[in-house]
Amino acid sequence: MVKLLPMAQCLSCSAENPEQNRYCGVCGAALGSASEVPTAGMAQAKTPTPSNSPEEGRFPPGTMLAERYRIVGLLGQGGMGEVYRANDLKLGQPVALKFLPQATAKNQQLLARFHAEVRIARQVSHPNVCRVYDIGEADGSTFLSMEYVDGENLHSLLRRIGRLPPDKAVEIARKLCAGLAAAHDKGVLHRDLKPANVMIDGRGQVLIADFGLAALAGQLDGTNVRDGTPAYMAPEQLAGKEASVRSDVYALGLVLHEMFTGKRLFECSSQRTTPTSVTSLAKDIDPLVERVILRCLDVDPRNRPPSALAVAAALPGGDPLAAALAAGDTPTPGMVAASGDTEGISVRAAGVWLALILLGVMATVVLGARTNVFRQTPFEKPPAILEERARNLIRSFGYAEPPADSAYGFRIDTDYTIYAERLGNTAAYRGRLARGEPPPIQFWYRQSPQSLVPLNYVDGLVSRSDPPPIASGMVELNLDPQGRLIQFDAVPPQVEKKPESSRPVDWPGMFTAAGLDMARFTPAEPQWVPLAAFDARAAWAGAYSQSSDLALRVEAASWHGKPVAFRVIGPWSRPERLESAQIPGGAGFGAALILALCVLAFLLAWRNFRGGRGDMRGASRLATFVFGVEMLGWLCTVHHVSTIREMDLFQGGVMWAAFVAGAVWTFYMALEPYVRRRWPESMVTWSRVLGGEFRDPLVGGHMLAGVALGIGGSLFFYLQRLFLEYDSLRIPALALPSVLDARHTIGAVMFDLIRGGIWGGLGLVFLFFVLRVLLRRQWIAVAVFVLLFGVVTGLAFSSHPMIGTCFGVLAVSFFLTALLRFGVLAAIICIFVPPDLPLTTDLSAWYSGPTVFVVAIVLALAGYAFHTAVAGRPLFRAGFLESD
Repeated sequence: MVKLLPMAQCLSCSAENPEQNRYCGVCGAALGSASEVPTAGMAQAKTPTPSNSPEEGRFPPGTMLAERYRIVGLLGQGGMGEVYRANDLKLGQPVALKFLPQATAKNQQLLARFHAEVRIARQVSHPNVCRVYDIGEADGSTFLSMEYVDGENLHSLLRRIGRLPPDKAVEIARKLCAGLAAAHDKGVLHRDLKPANVMIDGRGQVLIADFGLAALAGQLDGTNVRDGTPAYMAPEQLAGKEASVRSDVYALGLVLHEMFTGKRLFECSSQRTTPTSVTSLAKDIDPLVERVILRCLDVDPRNRPPSALAVAAALPGGDPLAAALAAGDTPTPGMVAASGDTEGISVRAAGVWLALILLGVMATVVLGARTNVFRQTPFEKPPAILEERARNLIRSFGYAEPPADSAYGFRIDTDYTIYAERLGNTAAYRGRLARGEPPPIQFWYRQSPQSLVPLNYVDGLVSRSDPPPIASGMVELNLDPQGRLIQFDAVPPQVEKKPESSRPVDWPGMFTAAGLDMARFTPAEPQWVPLAAFDARAAWAGAYSQSSDLALRVEAASWHGKPVAFRVIGPWSRPERLESAQIPGGAGFGAALILALCVLAFLLAWRNFRGGRGDMRGASRLATFVFGVEMLGWLCTVHHVSTIREMDLFQGGVMWAAFVAGAVWTFYMALEPYVRRRWPESMVTWSRVLGGEFRDPLVGGHMLAGVALGIGGSLFFYLQRLFLEYDSLRIPALALPSVLDARHTIGAVMFDLIRGGIWGGLGLVFLFFVLRVLLRRQWIAVAVFVLLFGVVTGLAFSSHPMIGTCFGVLAVSFFLTALLRFGVLAAIICIFVPPDLPLTTDLSAWYSGPTVFVVAIVLALAGYAFHTAVAGRPLFRAGFLESD
């Protein structure tokens, strides 16, 4: 004897199901719920006449609600309530009124859901989204007033005709993507996308309906993640893990599958696997359609398209960016990110770029080593050895008390650089470099009986003058890279309890420490006055050695028999305290111009922010990235102290990082909307990166091209240094600290990323954009941009302006190639790669660390870009390595 289970009819598809089921086994709808059509209204009931007729519902035709709505008829009813068609007499248009069931009219949970549906759905306004107008109450029941759609839902249409014709399916799919993207742009997740909730009116317009389960992204907890229709849920939703934009994309993929094949892919099973084929169900499906459906249905959310717009762009003939531009609209950042190629560059092109990068890295290291001043002058002793040498010399000069704090670093003798260029004797210059007489690089060391806390809290760096040498017992000396003394300064005690007896100063010992033969010097009249107190002065005149033609002076002073000053002075040495600071001509104009640009940028940014035109999310992410990198650079480079003053340094670092991040945010918000409107194709991969799409194949391809072009541009700068005899002394400010230790190397790279890549790259991009807008023709803008860059580079090398100009033009051509061919992302990477640090081919040299670090960074970036660009495609065709 078989016991028959009581059956219930699904009001969405009319299929019979056992009453114990929660969801329909055919369409997946909740049993007892009808397909609902959204519309709008707000009302108070005017003494309606109840009806017991199921065809009429509670409110028979003709019933007036709130003296505004006249009921036309019942559209559907079920466990979730009733939906009526009504006429809005006030506005003269049809609406739909959705009522909660009488039995649950006082259910606070359902009332809260009703209110949430109105609150969330009203945030979305789009032609492909069914509008929800308001919420009201009639006869003790709450209702929603919504847009009335004179048509049928997609589920009903598919049951009636099977599957849609391919062209019509693509058209409906594109409209469906547009409506879903509009919801996602407002942070709204639909969470119940299925054919029964897609309406098609008599004009063929597609509208997404029923936001009853919609939620704001990021505001879902674990208890309601699984709300929805199981047959159209993503695997992560079924598992109760998360609901995200990509979960809606998964449901979109299921709807597309049903539209193009006429078959529902899953029933209510919790086992979700990516289908291997769609064409097996319908032979005439376009391969592009199959590819996008399979990507939407990937089990791993990270492998799905990042947005509904990306799905629309991947459909045959899909280009939402071109459509927006043709309509005169400014494309949204999401639309820009979704446009363009989704497959990336070819595997062959990726291989060519990678090969060029490997060859370019080797050439860059070789040329960088040839032009590295470390290789052209004695530079054998690492900082630790020079620091120990400095401590020993200080003790031998009579300052034996152990210090509480110390700091050291390298510096370029810029006075000697100018002197060498002015002489113009290349042979003599190279000979002096080879002997280190005089040394172009100096090692400075400071020690103090108290913590060295710089007055400049912004960068937190101890220098030769910060903090000022005013505390008793402070000592500073300069050595050349061979450990020879160049300068010594000490601060005598402010109060002497018992004056020391005067004794002769060991000047010969200091000459020996300086590597000078005192016998070759004759006494002279002192001219240079030290800052420290002294009771005796002395001076000598001579030369470095018998073979040297450079005249030298040695000035010294002592206090009670202890040296307080000793300095080796050459004809290139300039008295720092004697010369007043001179402001270069045009500096005032430059400062005024920068101030004007900042004010203009602030006003434009505020205007775009108020008008909602700027990419707020992208700008915020960029500013956050800049802040984090600046703080990491600060952490690696600042002189940390073990006192409460460390908090002052930390505050200064945070303030500076916040200022830089705020400036980047302001300038980006000021100009990005205009670039996006007039030149959106240049920002496709940049927008994808700001949207978190780091694994996008096209992003990988553009990164790969940017690395290769950046190395190409660097090669011309190194070639420029080969042609310019004295350019090896023009060492970048970040280069010298990078050889001190690993943390300073990391800090130098971080600052180079921000100040070179982000600041420099975006600045050049916006400059070119301004020229492009003003000059209207791109080739004219290119010519002017190249000319400006070449002139600026030539002026930087006043002794060889033509060489500087030519190589500057060649170098900037790589940047322009990256910008015009690949876009903003490639241009910024081109500026950053490789970081401008000293290079060497001798990996046994103590200063080879930056070379290894730079090469590792470039290769890691290139490897990641290549892996992302290839996107799992085979590197070789079948049979590529086989013989014929």
